[in-house]
Amino acid sequence: MDADPTAQGRIKGAKPVAVLDIGSNSVRLVVYERHARALTPLYNEKSACALGRGVGQTGRLADANVAQALNAIKRFALVARMMRVGKVYVLATSAVRDAANRNEFVDAVEAIMGHKVRVLSGEEEAHFAALGVVAGIPEFNGIVGDLGGGSLELSTILDGHDTNGQSFELGVIRLQDDSNGSAVRAAAIVRERLDQTSLVEVAQGGSFAAIGGTWRSLAKLHQMERGYPLHMVQNYVVSADDMIAFCAEIVGASSLKSYSGASSVSSSRRELVPFGAAVLSEVLKCGKFANVVFSALGVREGFLFGLLDDDEKAIDPLIQCAEELSVLRSRSPAHASDLIGFTGQFLAAAGGVETVEQSRLRIVSCLLADIGWRAHPDYRGPQSVDSVAYGSMSGVDHAGRAFLAQVIAIRYGGLKSKAAAPVSKLSGPEMTARARLIGALFRVAYPMTAAMPGILPRIRFEVNGNQLALVLPGDLAFLNGEHLQGRLDQFASVAGYKNAKVRVD
Repeated sequence: MDADPTAQGRIKGAKPVAVLDIGSNSVRLVVYERHARALTPLYNEKSACALGRGVGQTGRLADANVAQALNAIKRFALVARMMRVGKVYVLATSAVRDAANRNEFVDAVEAIMGHKVRVLSGEEEAHFAALGVVAGIPEFNGIVGDLGGGSLELSTILDGHDTNGQSFELGVIRLQDDSNGSAVRAAAIVRERLDQTSLVEVAQGGSFAAIGGTWRSLAKLHQMERGYPLHMVQNYVVSADDMIAFCAEIVGASSLKSYSGASSVSSSRRELVPFGAAVLSEVLKCGKFANVVFSALGVREGFLFGLLDDDEKAIDPLIQCAEELSVLRSRSPAHASDLIGFTGQFLAAAGGVETVEQSRLRIVSCLLADIGWRAHPDYRGPQSVDSVAYGSMSGVDHAGRAFLAQVIAIRYGGLKSKAAAPVSKLSGPEMTARARLIGALFRVAYPMTAAMPGILPRIRFEVNGNQLALVLPGDLAFLNGEHLQGRLDQFASVAGYKNAKVRVD
């Protein structure tokens, strides 16, 4: 293990960071490529140890579950050493903090990992869960709920800051135990215990962010049952009424395994989903929320986000992720910068006004525009679209993903490309029209540059009424030809200009 294991496809000089998350239902190790605003998982593995099983009744972690967890943690310690992780953070949540034999378990974990275990209080767990939502959905304002095996944490997010963190004994394993395995009875227990909070009472008409593995499984089930085109939980938004009705179907099923789609849920969570549905339904009804947004980022990511300085926290995670992909996969990251200027100059010449969101999505599309060059020409479009639509980027909603996918599809496949068709309806007509505009503009740029920098800053657009001119400097006059004119005509038709020409100054 002396040789450097780092591949050329990883960020140069990046030191991995890891979080070992010891939860009530599972123990999970996630190794991230580096500690940055946009986290990229290098390795992610969990073991369903159910440490929280029976803690509410006995007050102790069961010996068999402890043994299973410690065995998994031995493997995780080996993984961290093999991957040469710089820092390892070990977090423990509800089951461990509530157990009478927590010190014995914590000592054993620390001996294996060689790192201190931080047992989070309920308030700390709520705080870091909220920060996880801020990390992945920076614009979110509303109530956050993190559902684990032993507890439910609720907190409020406003303008990137969380307040009023509270913890409730409403985890899915605890509820299964307390209700004697009845999801209907569990719903009644949730109603009783939510009487202790004033958080949801002030949330009427707002948004609820749902975190946790059981709720992620519930979201995936909803996507499957509703025929949703993007099978991705992060930033998946559903109306509260729809989700309440969906949860009612699951809670009311004849058994914990007979609800629709149960066979598609992992065996470790299959019987827990009805209890997660009971909690989510009652929370949404209690708070009279308008919608629920699911977050795949939670306590682990929120903990790491909290360690960043203020300047790093202010970085746009979507742009940072796109910059990394540009460095790792494009022929010239500097050309992406030229492309940002080129597209911006056209919009300025055309008198267009961009919103902040339109600008950031245009910048990201420029950064991602050349990530598919290694693929076979016949498949560059579909492969690049898949990388964008289904990649592990944060800070972007599903409409934004669909927009980026459509831009890349047109960049590689032209205006008739269907590569992004499966997700295109998520963006809506206005965003689709803008994606066609930006994608067609890319198709003007690339034949002139071969994806190399230094050319686009010397070229400009001029607009005179419904006339469009692409102006080349004299020493680049040879770029003017049938191919470029054809691309310019296509772009002009999308942009709404009657005539387009290439002019040499």
